[in-house]
Amino acid sequence: MAEARDPVADLRQIAFLLERAGEKTFRVKAFRGAADTVARLSPDELAARAADGTLDKVKGLGDVTARCVAESLRGEEPVYLRRLLATEGSDTDEAADALRRALKGDCHAHSDWSDGGSPIEEMVSTAIRLGHEYLVLTDHSPRLTVARGLSAERLSQQVEVVAAINDTLRETGTAFRLLTGIEVDILADGSLDQSDQLLEELDVVVGSVHSGLRDDADAMTRRMLRAVANPHLDILGHCTGRKLAVQSSDRAHAREARTRPPSDFDAAAVFEACRAQGKAVEINCRPDRLDPPKRLLRQAYEIGCLFTIDTDAHAPGQLDWLPYGCERAALCGVDAERVANTWPADRLMEWAASHSR
Repeated sequence: MAEARDPVADLRQIAFLLERAGEKTFRVKAFRGAADTVARLSPDELAARAADGTLDKVKGLGDVTARCVAESLRGEEPVYLRRLLATEGSDTDEAADALRRALKGDCHAHSDWSDGGSPIEEMVSTAIRLGHEYLVLTDHSPRLTVARGLSAERLSQQVEVVAAINDTLRETGTAFRLLTGIEVDILADGSLDQSDQLLEELDVVVGSVHSGLRDDADAMTRRMLRAVANPHLDILGHCTGRKLAVQSSDRAHAREARTRPPSDFDAAAVFEACRAQGKAVEINCRPDRLDPPKRLLRQAYEIGCLFTIDTDAHAPGQLDWLPYGCERAALCGVDAERVANTWPADRLMEWAASHSR
């Protein structure tokens, strides 16, 4: 049997890393308080409770902190700590650059048809200049009225506009494709905010939560699991919904001050559902999102999820935000084989279509 680690030191290291990453204060306090609790227990009581599985019955310890203590006492690096440490490396430039070069397109972008600032044609011309092979147009769905979400009628019209743009591109010999899509709202009951018939016609569907972000963890988990199970959803967008006030130009290691905290949900359950059903977890590149946080991104990676790295661009210049997501992906060990938008457009579309068969 491996020699026991120091569970108090492990818990305090976790608290330190969470605090440094700007995680929620209550989470930091939970680990720091658990460290104090364990420090007050005698070695005999600690060993006895670990042996009979009652660590989580000790006041001051919860399921997660008790699991960390048990792992430490077995001589194992706690999984929670390992995931945090796995995102602490700084020499990621080469890996991030390689990942950026591997990307063939962007699966999440908005135009002035919803809350974007520029016409579709300008977004397309910018994507071409950046070397993209394709761009998925994902304006908002109707429930998000503040973003001028597309009604069924307007979405149908947009699909026709996209077809016309692609006709023009082919006529001019431009090897670029604009793909139809939508960022559809995940509603309170987990349903998607657009008709099944229209969603089935689109090339790629991103689903995101934009309302009720402070729902309790159980409700949010049920909501997200139902959405992921929907055959029309391909990509789970900015999964925690957090917003950041960026205070550093180093997006991979940014010390972010939150303007909206992340939603609470059972990340393991949601990521496992994505993996099992072949859906992608989005690595959102927006500097005010950088979602999911590194700890959750690493967790999704270890579970075996597929990813997309997307800008969520609302203006042409924002289409060049892909490096920010690549930095975080590289930091968390994500390689090109696990990123769907490193695929050619045909393969991406076949993958998306396979969910609704």
